[in-house]
Amino acid sequence: MRVGLFIPCYVNELFPHVGMATLELLESYGCEVVFPMEQSCCGQPMANNGDSKGACAAAQRFTSIFRDFDYVVAPSGSCVAHVTHHFDWYLAGDSDYQSLKPKVFEIIEFLQDVLKVEGLPKPVYFPHKVSIHQSCHGLRELHHAAPSELMIPFHSRLERILALVDGITVLKPERRDECCGFGGTFCVDEPELSTAMGEDRIAQHEATGAEFIVGADPSCLMHMGGIIRHKGRNIRPLHIVEILTGRGAT
Repeated sequence: MRVGLFIPCYVNELFPHVGMATLELLESYGCEVVFPMEQSCCGQPMANNGDSKGACAAAQRFTSIFRDFDYVVAPSGSCVAHVTHHFDWYLAGDSDYQSLKPKVFEIIEFLQDVLKVEGLPKPVYFPHKVSIHQSCHGLRELHHAAPSELMIPFHSRLERILALVDGITVLKPERRDECCGFGGTFCVDEPELSTAMGEDRIAQHEATGAEFIVGADPSCLMHMGGIIRHKGRNIRPLHIVEILTGRGAT
């Protein structure tokens, strides 16, 4: 299958290693991966700030670039959720987008729902305690886990795939689906509140005894990572693909 690799702009600029790990993972499972050099922002920041014209233009550009791939995969639940859940506001009636929409996946979704992986492409040993961070968009729009407010049996995509890693100990904070406070431009508009939420969330992860906070979205990990560095905390953020490819700390 031919996969279009969608690397969100902030991942490209700040976390290129996450993009490279995603590429490695997809190719290890036999996918033909193409990175369209003309890709740009999906338009989520414009949408969040009321720039409907800019968000519409970004949605049209994204669709024109990725419409001919068998699948489109990204290591960011936030951007995938925007493409799959909010482009309809800007591209209502666009047949190209309607054809593209069901082919766009976050990387863990893709591995489990499309490739249906039951093992990693190579043995990975990660003898560390990790605390899972369920990002809000991944939780409630991509169904990465069961939101606690629904009071249904708990499940977690991240926990399920991490079970394929040797030596790992997977933990969950007491309030397993609480927001880290990033919220995109929320952290700019309300920096004090955003920081306070982030500090609380980090403390919850630390209380598990974990060495790493592991998630599927670099934006939340970026927010918590900034606070961790500023406060000199020992726990570290780590994107899940870094563990699945053996790129994480050993």
